[in-house]
Amino acid sequence: MRTLTPRAIRSIALIPVLGAFAAPAMAIQVTDNLDLGGAVRARWDYDPDRDIQKFNFDTAFLTAKYTSDTWIGAAKYRFYGRAYPYQYTNNVGDVAFAESAWVGYKFNPNQQIQVGLNQVPFGLQPYFGSTFYETLGNVIGLEDLEEVGTKYIQQIGDWNVQAGYYLRPAWQGKGTSKGDTYSSAISQADSYVVDGSNNQERNTVILRVAKALDIGGWKSEVGISGLTSELKNSDTDNTGRRNAVAVHYLGKNGPWGVQVQATRQQMSPRNPGTDALVTVGGYDGTYNVAARGNLYVADLSYDVEGKHLFDLISGVKLYANYSAFVKSDDDFNTSQRAIFGTSFSFSKLWIATEWLYGKNDPYIGGSSYTQSLGAGGTNHWENQLYTNIGYYF
Repeated sequence: MRTLTPRAIRSIALIPVLGAFAAPAMAIQVTDNLDLGGAVRARWDYDPDRDIQKFNFDTAFLTAKYTSDTWIGAAKYRFYGRAYPYQYTNNVGDVAFAESAWVGYKFNPNQQIQVGLNQVPFGLQPYFGSTFYETLGNVIGLEDLEEVGTKYIQQIGDWNVQAGYYLRPAWQGKGTSKGDTYSSAISQADSYVVDGSNNQERNTVILRVAKALDIGGWKSEVGISGLTSELKNSDTDNTGRRNAVAVHYLGKNGPWGVQVQATRQQMSPRNPGTDALVTVGGYDGTYNVAARGNLYVADLSYDVEGKHLFDLISGVKLYANYSAFVKSDDDFNTSQRAIFGTSFSFSKLWIATEWLYGKNDPYIGGSSYTQSLGAGGTNHWENQLYTNIGYYF
């Protein structure tokens, strides 16, 4: 395993957390159409193998949402810094970036268009499972992906069609690295990334088609997604491609939920060095990802009915999620992630607690941050406990 520079080591624990995933929001209604809101969140990280036990500030973000019969829009901006894992910065806000910023028009209740920084419609939506921490799909740049462009959505009976054209990934935010975005996006490598590349993704085209149906007692959705884009290498001035295709299933039967997805991603960069790796970045860090591989995701969840503990606890969900990134290069080790967790509301707080297991995972247990999703890291299972506590307004 390659050793990391001090800067890479301090970036190992950067964690791609979700936004207001299923969280109760109490936005301030400014007008009949405009709501303003946000959240302040804390986090607890516990990893005895690395002598980590920290409870501190996680993030703050501000949101705006506009809805009318015709015009719609949304924006969210996030602030990080000073506290773990950004203890190398001095102030809250030293790491900051936009998650979304778009305006849209509804032609009718079943047909709309969105323009700006919005979520790319690929695979299971809005996330590849029930977890707060997200799957390996996020860190390879396919899950919860926000880019700048235009998205068209139409509901035709049981069919949902979404198509998008994206000029570029999200605008760079504020931070200390080349990976200053909410989403994991193809990026220029920082100096600490061995075999790093300098590709920029442009002209992404997406098509997602899904159908709702009943299978036995399961209310289900099956779908297929395709993505293709240009990878412009700034060192060689040559252009490669990124292609991805996914099939997914989502089912709900009473309190039980099932989500599965299989994805093939194939990137053909034109790097000056190896074409087996592409550098990806986000949350103030950059790292390598194998250019070709298959992503598999399976998620099982259970909703617990009612209120508990003197009606303080409600909306309890139990879940288990497994994701694996199987790389096409025989010399590269498979990356795996398993998450067992629960989310619930406690009075005015929303809490997610998850036990995280990772193998060749850049964010779990101290495996190689820069190479785990490429050739591999420690190549054995690591684990840690993670809790996020949010107050949403």
